[in-house]
Parts: sequence; C-alpha cells; structure tokens
Amino acid sequence: MGGGERLKVEAGAMMAHSSGMKLEARMEGGLLKGLKRSVLGGESLFISTYTAPDGGGWVDVAAKLPGDIKTLDLDGSRSWLIERGNWLASDAGVEIETKWGGSKMLFGGEGGFMIHAAGSGRALVASYGAVEVMSLAADETVVVDTNHILAFVDTVTFDLRRAAQGRTMQSLKSGEGFVFDFTGPGDIMVQTRNQQQLAAWMKSQIGSRE
Repeated sequence: MGGGERLKVEAGAMMAHSSGMKLEARMEGGLLKGLKRSVLGGESLFISTYTAPDGGGWVDVAAKLPGDIKTLDLDGSRSWLIERGNWLASDAGVEIETKWGGSKMLFGGEGGFMIHAAGSGRALVASYGAVEVMSLAADETVVVDTNHILAFVDTVTFDLRRAAQGRTMQSLKSGEGFVFDFTGPGDIMVQTRNQQQLAAWMKSQIGSRE
C-alpha cells in the first residue's frame, strides 16, 4: 500500500500489518447498510479500514476456512456478485453492499442475498477449498452445483433447475438437488468444497457425542 492508501477488510480477518497503520472500524454506509450486510449478507456489522502511513505499508489477511484467496479486478465497467460470507477485503474505491440476488438464489439454497462489489479497484474473495475460474464466451453455458458458487461477474446470466430435469426423486437420489445453468459472456468462480456439507458434518459429530 502506498502512503495514504486505504484498504477495507472484513472484521477479524487481519492477520498482521506493518507498523504505523491507522485502523478505523465503522459501519460502511451507515447503520442500515451495516445491518443489511450483517443480517442478510452474512458479513460482519463493522468493516475495518486500514490507512497506510506516508511511507506506505502492508496488511495481511486470512480467511475463516482453509482455501484459496482470489483477486477480482474492477475497472468501473462491471460488478461482481459474491456468495455470502466470502468477501475478505477490497480497495477503498470498491463499494461493498448486500443486494437481493433473486428468487433463483433463494430457492437454490443461497439465501437470496449476495455481496455486490462495484467501482474501481481490487477485491479479495476467500473460498472453502480451491478455486476454479471459468471464462464463458457469449452464449456458452456451464452447469454448477448451487453449493459451490463463489462469485460471478454481472454480465453472466443464470437459471435454476433440478439436477435431473423434471424428476425430483432422481435429483434426490443423485445427491445433487439443484444446479445453476450459467450463460456467458463473463467469468464465474467456483469453490471445490461445500460449506453446507461441512456444517452438516460438524452438527452430526456434535450430536453423536451427546
């Protein structure tokens, strides 16, 4: 970071930083936007903003779960939709807010709301497991399990459907449930591990020891 440069970081994600950094924790966009991001977006109520001293500096961040960290480069011409709880940090020129992702996201098990990153600068997203980036050409389609979505650019469109089309029982037997049909142009990011499966496994382990 250059002198005076600011970095917005998810609360609790800072691992280390150089000396002289100024830290300010506040609700980005005020109380209502802070509550919306926290309650609906799965993020913290407060965002930590680090400002570098005149000589510059650095901030190291770490995610909650083991996995990759990827950089989204925003130039103001497009925005990204990020799965709840996976935004980690961003430059001061990137606006982070919670937006309704549509009923397709709601019924796909994603909670309906997603983190919307717009503006200019870099944003960091953290995955559970490795990240695979898929670059789709215009009208090119790829099928992705709903629980493995990490982020996608707003030029991509998507539809929700059962994994086995028209057959509820076949979808249940396959263990897949619902999938998204993503159509380009644009990039999507998928994570190799499933956070919901982790939560279900931990719950089963805790219950078995009671």
